[in-house]
Amino acid sequence: MSGFSADQPGAEIRVSPNFGSRIGVSGPDMIVLHYTGMASGEGAESWLCNPESEVSSHYLVHEDGRIVQMVRESDRAWHAGHSSWKGETDINSRSIGIEIVNPGHFLGYPDFPDVQIEAVIALCAGVSARHGIARERILAHSDVAPGRKVDPGEKFPWDRLAAAGVAVQMPEPVAHGGPWIGPGGRGKIVEEVQAMLALYGYGVEITGVFEPLTHMVVEAFQRRFRPSRVDGVVDAATLSILRQLLL
Repeated sequence: MSGFSADQPGAEIRVSPNFGSRIGVSGPDMIVLHYTGMASGEGAESWLCNPESEVSSHYLVHEDGRIVQMVRESDRAWHAGHSSWKGETDINSRSIGIEIVNPGHFLGYPDFPDVQIEAVIALCAGVSARHGIARERILAHSDVAPGRKVDPGEKFPWDRLAAAGVAVQMPEPVAHGGPWIGPGGRGKIVEEVQAMLALYGYGVEITGVFEPLTHMVVEAFQRRFRPSRVDGVVDAATLSILRQLLL
C-alpha cells in the first residue's frame, strides 16, 4: 500500500497499517463522520497510524483545513466499531470514515473552525461524487452507534453541510411542546416512534416500550437533527422532525 496516490485532490498522505479488504461489497455507499476526541490533531493522526491502536480512518481533517489520507478509499478502514444502519452491521465495509480533529465532549468540546468545515464539505463532496453516495447516507458516528458514541456531536454544523448539498436538510419543527414520550412509556405512540426511527435507519427494536435503547437512539437522533435539545425525550418538535424526514 505504500506510495499510493491520494483519492482526494490536495490531500496529504500518511499511510496507516490498520486496514483490510472490504467484505461483501464492491465499494463504499456511506460516509461516517467522527471527531477525534484527543487533545491534539497530531496525537490523533499518530494514533490512527499506530498498529497497536487497531483503529484507522480513511481521512483526517485538521483544524486548519489540512486533509490527510491514511487508507485508500478502495480499502476497509477500522473506524466505526460495533455499529449498524438500515439493518447492515459491517459499517466499515460499506463506508468511508472521516475523522475531524476536535477534542470532544470530555476535553472542552470547542466549536469546529470554519476552514475545517469547508474542508469537510469539499471532502464529502469529492467522496460522494467518486462513489455515488447519497446525502442521506452521510452519517454521524452517533447515528450508527447510538449510546456508544456521541461524535461528532451537537456542535457539528450539519446545517452547513446540508446547505452545500452534502447532507440531509434539517427540517424545522412544525409543532412544539407535548406530548412527552420518555423512559417508561408504553403503547402505540412509542411503537410508532420506534418504527419511524428504524425506518430512517437507526438500530432500534419495535417493542412498544420506551426502554434504554430507545432512549439512546432518540438522543442520537436529536444530536443529529435537533441539537438544541438532546435529552432522549420525544416531544412534539422531535416527533415533527422525524415525520418530515420520512416524507
